[in-house]
Amino acid sequence: MNAHAREILQLALPSIVSNITVPLLGLADVAIMGHIGNARYIGAIAVGSMIFNVIYWLFGFLRMGTSGLTAQAYGARQPNETASVLRRSLTVALSAGVLILLFQWPIRLLALWLMRLSQDVALLVTPYFNICVWGAPAMLGLYALTGWFVGMQNTRIPMVVAIGQNILNIMASVAFVFALGMQVEGVALGTVLAQWAGFIAALLLAGKLLPQRTLLLKTHGGYGRFFRVNRDIFLRTLCLVTVNFYFTSAGAAQGAMTLAVNTLLMQFFLLFSYFLDGFAYAGEALSGRYYGAGNRRALSHVVSSLFGWGALMVVLFTLIYWLGGSTFLQLLTSDRSVTAAASHYYNWVLLIPICGVAAFVWDGIYIGLTATRGMLWASFLALVVFFAVWWSLAPVWGNHALWLALLLFLAVRGVVQTLLFRFRPLEKL
Repeated sequence: MNAHAREILQLALPSIVSNITVPLLGLADVAIMGHIGNARYIGAIAVGSMIFNVIYWLFGFLRMGTSGLTAQAYGARQPNETASVLRRSLTVALSAGVLILLFQWPIRLLALWLMRLSQDVALLVTPYFNICVWGAPAMLGLYALTGWFVGMQNTRIPMVVAIGQNILNIMASVAFVFALGMQVEGVALGTVLAQWAGFIAALLLAGKLLPQRTLLLKTHGGYGRFFRVNRDIFLRTLCLVTVNFYFTSAGAAQGAMTLAVNTLLMQFFLLFSYFLDGFAYAGEALSGRYYGAGNRRALSHVVSSLFGWGALMVVLFTLIYWLGGSTFLQLLTSDRSVTAAASHYYNWVLLIPICGVAAFVWDGIYIGLTATRGMLWASFLALVVFFAVWWSLAPVWGNHALWLALLLFLAVRGVVQTLLFRFRPLEKL
């Protein structure tokens, strides 16, 4: 294993661990509500969590843009600029969090209207939302800090913060619900408490990572490039959100069984993404670092090593999915009718790794290079392909057309970014 491959693994593993804690926390929240004995509570937690996941996903540019800009400043050995990037990102993050607080009432009404919930579930989602919304500044601030740590070539601190935050969340939620007799509000309070604790801990750790004098420097300008980079990432994220939501909606329109099948099979995509995102984070850190340092040779080696790890992940996950197909389906659900229906579409799952690997790896590299316009164009073209394939083949292939469209969406993103990287100068990506 060469030096760059080791660097990638050292950065990727903590990020993978951090990613895996996310679904475990969601399962814990559902389990806590499940022991109250009313399905409405489980539904309220699921819906409330989804609302905030969508909101925070749209602000994912705070992490990605900060990561690339910080990595480049780090590679160029500009500690003052790394501190300035952090200050700008935190300013934008906390300002956005305050705006969410100010407009929480219309945001909640719009979310509930779009979800078209039954009255009893909506009544439970409302207090959950009203409490969890106060964690918005902390969560967006954590996005900025996480991106900054990645850019500083440090993925261990975000991992430790994520693990500590999730443990505190579970402990607090259990205490509020079972010791104090609270219901949905208890889980919401546990979430907010953990979010603010994680933000404060990350902020204190960031303060120790840079010399104190750089933290005290005032940030003059620099917002133009910051907003240009993040604008492209935001629009690219909208493309991804559109496809994911339409995929769910189109599955639901085909009936409850198809919706259940697609939800089940998407877990295989999510599992693969948790691992590949770890390597994408490593790509952000290292490609930005070497690009900022002007070391094109090291950058080329990093790109090759990232795709080497990506190829290994493709082989590994394809084998796992191929050998353990029926077993995995039975672990996810005991409903034989759902597993039987899912088996008809399982071959699409086997294609997820090969179709998705390039998109994940290139996203990390492009973020590190702050080549966000290339990411946007790739996602937009892939979006067009997704809808063209679905609308043309849906009458004939039904749900198979939907899965083909999704896999082509992933593949086209990877192909377009490959061509751009190969045939355009880095400065024009």
